Amino acid sequence: MPEVELAVSATTRDRREGEANGREYWFISDEEFDEKLAAGEFLEHVEFPWGQRSGTLRSEIARITDSGKIPLLDLEPQGALDVKNSVPGAVTIFVEAPSFEENERRLRARATESEGEIEDRLELAREQLSQAGEFDFLIVNDDLDRALGELTEIVRGERSGAGTVSRP
Repeated sequence: MPEVELAVSATTRDRREGEANGREYWFISDEEFDEKLAAGEFLEHVEFPWGQRSGTLRSEIARITDSGKIPLLDLEPQGALDVKNSVPGAVTIFVEAPSFEENERRLRARATESEGEIEDRLELAREQLSQAGEFDFLIVNDDLDRALGELTEIVRGERSGAGTVSRP
């Protein structure tokens, strides 16, 4: 969908091998995050139990909308709900794994976090599942092609005003 562009989040976590600044994330220091937060430059942000912080910069949204595109944000549930409550017309989609066990398997298969961080992420995921009902739509990511088809249908339906996909 050429009319949609993924907004790149800012994060305080270390860059992993193969990642590029401005592509996967905007990698910033804790001090820079604090400065931007104090200046009101974040649309939303989250602090994870393991210390990493991430958020969506208002400048990133402006960059996308100024180019005539629709920003797509990949957020933690609380950040998405914050956007839903502060941005008129925002549409929220909760994407979940087909089961908690599959979510754990995918997380461990990534092999990018320590065992302690994996346990923290799994605990956070348990909490986040309780927020699914607050979202406009729910997509179960059990088949990538089907899930992408649902996402495309939601975006096109909302963009046209037809709202062809039912909300949970």
